[in-house]
Amino acid sequence: MSKIESRIGVIKYNDEKVYSFISDFSNFSNLIPGDKITDWQADREKCSFSIAGIGRAGLKYVEKDPFKLIKIASDENTPMHLTMWIQLKNTGENETKVKVTIEPDVNSVMMMMIKNPMEQFLERLVNEMEKFRF
Repeated sequence: MSKIESRIGVIKYNDEKVYSFISDFSNFSNLIPGDKITDWQADREKCSFSIAGIGRAGLKYVEKDPFKLIKIASDENTPMHLTMWIQLKNTGENETKVKVTIEPDVNSVMMMMIKNPMEQFLERLVNEMEKFRF
């Protein structure tokens, strides 16, 4: 399996505040691209949504390491299994670095098809996290 990694972003808040926000899926509606994802439903531990041209998908938290790491996996109703990590590193009183990695469980042909859209998604997610007021 291949991994798709975001650039390292810088968020102007401490790691505790960022972690508290991203460890609750109900907060993600402000970070997701509304032009690609619709019918967003979420609670603290899981979310589901529709992706244009693909269908319904769901995510759930599978591991949380306070202020450092959040690991997310697709749920059993999602056609493509993937794992996503959000890594946080405190670099100052009001500064946290963030990196997001996705590892889709797909063959090499499918990977070629989804790599660019997934890279764009990660870039947009990191951009939104950098701009967001937590």
